[in-house]
Amino acid sequence: MMPPKDTKQYCYRTSPPDIFSNLPENVIDEILICLPFKDAVRTSVLSKKWKYNWCRLPELTLDRTIWTSKKDFSLFSTSEITYIIYHILILHDGPITKYILDVPRTRSCPKIDGLIYFLSMNGIQHLVLKLPLCGLNKLPSSLFTCFQLRHLTLENCLIHPPPAFDGFDRLISLELHDVTISSKFLESLIYHCPLLERLVLRIPQHLNVVEIKAPKLRSFKFTGSIQFITLKDVPLLAKLSLVDTGFVRADNFDIAMFFESFISLELLHLDNDSIKFFARAGEVVPKRLPFDLNCVKRLYLSEISLNGFKVISFALCLIRSFPCLQYLEIQVDEEDDDDYIRPTLICLEVEAFSDMTLNHLKTVKLRKISGTRPEMQLIKLLLAKSPALVTMVIDPHYTLNGRKYVKVEAEISKFQRASSKAEVLYDVYYY
Repeated sequence: MMPPKDTKQYCYRTSPPDIFSNLPENVIDEILICLPFKDAVRTSVLSKKWKYNWCRLPELTLDRTIWTSKKDFSLFSTSEITYIIYHILILHDGPITKYILDVPRTRSCPKIDGLIYFLSMNGIQHLVLKLPLCGLNKLPSSLFTCFQLRHLTLENCLIHPPPAFDGFDRLISLELHDVTISSKFLESLIYHCPLLERLVLRIPQHLNVVEIKAPKLRSFKFTGSIQFITLKDVPLLAKLSLVDTGFVRADNFDIAMFFESFISLELLHLDNDSIKFFARAGEVVPKRLPFDLNCVKRLYLSEISLNGFKVISFALCLIRSFPCLQYLEIQVDEEDDDDYIRPTLICLEVEAFSDMTLNHLKTVKLRKISGTRPEMQLIKLLLAKSPALVTMVIDPHYTLNGRKYVKVEAEISKFQRASSKAEVLYDVYYY
């Protein structure tokens, strides 16, 4: 085939097809959703068809990457942030099902009353508000009319609902971080979310005892200074984390009553603070709970002091009461300055635990091990009582020098193992 006579003229008259303009709208929408919001807006320069496509995105994420100046990478002022928020809303077309607003530390909080009202009228289902820590950021009443909400995260907010508010009947996930809220309303809010499955609370203020009733709850994580939390009517709760708690000793607290409602609990995470609370609930720490929790498969104990008599006693009480435990992780903290804690007097010798067998324990991880006598006794006990053990990982403390490390490793190698497959590994690079 002969080429055209006027090759130069031919090249000027034809151009490659506009691939971007010919893409179906649903494909364009999927591409934009996968991009960071700032990049999604930048696609408006690709072609005329793409110019306002970002304006119909149902999911908007205005995080910290948005609030930076191109010139000197400094943060925008509060007024500039407010302008950007509302300018986007003016251009937006269609429903907004997910909206994330993460405002950096500014001197004042941007005005969000109009934003929340707009979202409440546009089908918002997933809302994240992370406001700056600059005084009390009171939430507008329109938030409590977002009845289609399924996921709600609030940070640095003052939560004070209108009298007529009766809960979010579609909410399945709730996170409250550093919020100001009353004990009474916190109880009411959780109770009036009948479909709630996931709850995360980080409450810095000191509240009274809070009772949680959530029949659909599957995961609960708490940090804060509430006097105490009671969990009732939580038959589906599978994951529970109580860390950095400021629980105050309650009169007539019944440990067994607290744990007996966890008929579906699979994962439990406690730290030294929460264990101290449970350990001090009675004059004597029980050897085990009056019942076994066969559902518990994973136990995490972080920053616990093995030098504390009641702390280690309660930790062993839990281990004894979880006969189907498969994974155990303990992070040791020997620097406990609590005068109440006295040196460990409990016997950790294997012979004293004839009533304990961990037939399902497969993995043990011990962190910040420095070779103290209680630590070595615990390692010996776990190796002797775990016939299904496959791996024990030991992360040495950074203060453990080479000579002492070799001595610790040599001593552990002599411990009797109930499992012929048990392997002890040392993560010497962890610290």
